[in-house]
Amino acid sequence: MAGASLLTLLDDIATILDDVAAMSKIAARKTAGVLGDDLALNAQQVTGVSADRELPVVWAVAVGSFKNKCMLVPAAMLISAFIPWAVTPLLMFGGLYLCYEGFEKIYHSYHAKKHHQIDETQATEEEIVDLKEYEANKVKGAIRTDFVLSAEIIAITLGIVADKSLSTQFFTLSVIAIIMTIGVYGLVAGIVKLDDAGLYLSQRTGESLWARFKRRFGFMLLNSAPYLMKTLSVVGTIAMFMVGGGILTHGWHWMGEQISHVANWIAAFEFVGPVVAFITPSILNALFGVVAGAVAVLLMELISKLKGDKSAA
Repeated sequence: MAGASLLTLLDDIATILDDVAAMSKIAARKTAGVLGDDLALNAQQVTGVSADRELPVVWAVAVGSFKNKCMLVPAAMLISAFIPWAVTPLLMFGGLYLCYEGFEKIYHSYHAKKHHQIDETQATEEEIVDLKEYEANKVKGAIRTDFVLSAEIIAITLGIVADKSLSTQFFTLSVIAIIMTIGVYGLVAGIVKLDDAGLYLSQRTGESLWARFKRRFGFMLLNSAPYLMKTLSVVGTIAMFMVGGGILTHGWHWMGEQISHVANWIAAFEFVGPVVAFITPSILNALFGVVAGAVAVLLMELISKLKGDKSAA
């Protein structure tokens, strides 16, 4: 009897693991787009940090991301079990926050360039403190952004395994959370240290073909690293609008249907129609995200001014 019970238990475990593996593959494909946005956003978040602090910052954000997912996985299961109607509003709120953060970054960057000139010729103790505060703010901002993107990944995965058992749901969500976190922040760490790798290779000695190739490849990495980081900064901001706008339009069914109608209408054109139709939803989602972010920033500015007037009074 004990042997039979053990075999039954092992069979159940094998069945669960098989379901988890299958569901994890499907979820990984479904969340690949969000993974790309997550990678661009988090690589962009560490721009401006000193070279010797890049990996500690990435590690701090990765730890924060694990903590986010440790909260999100059980929270997602509880919400799905007891208040499933709340999933969409919560996701839309997160999408609006992404749009707000993206537009706020553009707004404050423009405002700073227009009204302030920063003197970087002196390095004082106050500036060092500011750099530490800047780094801490970078980490906090990256973790907040990661929370929203992680919530979307968890929500997409939950939708795939919604009809499975609780154990399958839990293990699938956990597997996806771990794989996504390690994958994203491993790639981010590699991207931010490209310049160091280039410097190391460029300093190799020797006149052999292999040594010359390493030096040339190192110089190529050194020259391309700044442009890559600038590109990731722009792509990360665009990704905020695309992801945030996509969440909002998906939750607002009427708007999502209108975007689908536009894409279908464009697809009817010969030659370029299918290609343009493929990217049209992403473009329209990003534009919607820009508008939503602008409105959110405007409202927050008005609220801040009203609070300031009341405080002065």
